[in-house]
Amino acid sequence: MELFQRAKAVRLKSSHEKYLTAEEDEESVTQDRDGSSRQAKWTVEFVHHSENIIRLKSCYGKYLTASNQPFLLGMTGRKVLQTLPKRLDSSVEWEPVRDNGAVKLKTRYGQFLRANGGLPPWRNSVTHDIPQRSATQDWILWEVHVVEILEAQSPAAKSAPPLVVEKEDSLASVSSSPARSHSSLSAGFSRQESNDSFVSSPPKGGDGRLIYFHIADEYGQIDEGFEELCVTFKGSGVDELTRRLEEELGLDGITVCARSPLNGKLYPLRLHLPPNNATMHVVVIPPSSQVGQEETRMLV
Repeated sequence: MELFQRAKAVRLKSSHEKYLTAEEDEESVTQDRDGSSRQAKWTVEFVHHSENIIRLKSCYGKYLTASNQPFLLGMTGRKVLQTLPKRLDSSVEWEPVRDNGAVKLKTRYGQFLRANGGLPPWRNSVTHDIPQRSATQDWILWEVHVVEILEAQSPAAKSAPPLVVEKEDSLASVSSSPARSHSSLSAGFSRQESNDSFVSSPPKGGDGRLIYFHIADEYGQIDEGFEELCVTFKGSGVDELTRRLEEELGLDGITVCARSPLNGKLYPLRLHLPPNNATMHVVVIPPSSQVGQEETRMLV
């Protein structure tokens, strides 16, 4: 909490080296590499009835809000939005928790502000959730960059350690903690993410096969508004492919399915993939889907 005691405004940098950003629609919250924009600046407000709780207000005068809206059907993460409720309730309150020089922002219900990585639609999104996989633990860690300090300091602030303060128009002096370079993405996908795009050409030689996939919702339905996603895969077993996709998506317990050429229904893949590194098109069923592993065995 001492990181915020003297802060009038801050920027929050995720483990993906991107900044918490209020979008121009005055509702969405995302991550962006441009930390110098006014949209990456958040005004700090202190909650009077608690010494450990803050609110964060965007440049549009709206509060960082842990909503109840699911980010994607079938997934556990909930949307983080900008809102201006008539009554300031617990949905706009965050508890900073120190973690090895970084900060976790916890909701009043025990979830954490989470900067998502990996594949679209997760890439650059922000949700509140409790990470279930070790590979995504860093996604709830944030660097706090103080960009404006309070003129009147509280007694608690006077005893707090000194902070590095950024100039309003510069990110030259960057943070109150050392720069971090954590990444939970695999090396294979990191190469694809370097320009925020996917590999669109076939793999060469021994690079493996291309796996194109859609992600189904909780009812096993596919939103055709999203293009197929793609990863390169070198293995030959369904278990290996399942683990690879779980790592990329930050999920456990997914089911990898294919479509029947006869009736278009889904059926779970078994044992081995087609030979000769043939390109594949599959559907990922999330663990919380009503079309789970037991049900998909019957979809032929």
